[in-house]
Amino acid sequence: MIRRMGMIALAVLASAAATQAREVSAETETVVVVLAHPDDELPMAPAIAALAREGRLVSIIHATPGDAGPGVSGMAKGEDLAATRRAEAQCAGRALGVAEVVNLGFGDGMLADHVRDSSLVAALADRIGEADTVLTWGPDGGYGHADHRMVSALTSQIVQAMPAGARPGLLYVGIPAGTLPPVPELADWAVTDPALLTETVPYTPADLEAAKAAAACHVTQFDEATRQGMIPLFDATMWRGKVHFRPAF
Repeated sequence: MIRRMGMIALAVLASAAATQAREVSAETETVVVVLAHPDDELPMAPAIAALAREGRLVSIIHATPGDAGPGVSGMAKGEDLAATRRAEAQCAGRALGVAEVVNLGFGDGMLADHVRDSSLVAALADRIGEADTVLTWGPDGGYGHADHRMVSALTSQIVQAMPAGARPGLLYVGIPAGTLPPVPELADWAVTDPALLTETVPYTPADLEAAKAAAACHVTQFDEATRQGMIPLFDATMWRGKVHFRPAF
């Protein structure tokens, strides 16, 4: 889950490191976005909307419903929270225009418990095997969240074992160094050398509006000011018209 950012100021730094990036091929047909929790799609939301709008078959896979993350809701941890966050994820998926949003139902904060028995790997592999391109967290997990790191590592493990002819492209979303929004709540988010972020997905104003609508769905996780301000802030700083990715291999 993305850390609550509180009241986000919309004033942002104007300068950022320039990058030369190759756009993701328009020939890609099936995209699987592999994430840990509902709301993890937001750091790449306009890219997801753009890929769906351009005709890709996009699926979002969440490993857990976020049953331990009450956010700003005041709800108790457990099944009621999980059901609410599942509904929020479906709302966000509709806003982004994806074909489906699937939740694998593993416990929030407990993904490591399902590594040794291979149950999480098996569940992810069933979905990843359908993809031409897979989008996920980088090894940093955004800001170091253990579930984010676990999903990234297991997704990478699955893809690297696939034969060359069947292996999907695996891309890690990244924040170019020098573009991190200047707010305290994001100070510990990981950044990536722009030279490594050689894949981008450009987006239109309509895609950005879809991302705003997706953020508005996550009522349990963010206060209203944050839901309204998050996407414009990201657009003005770390995205600037395109979401950046690093090829895993």
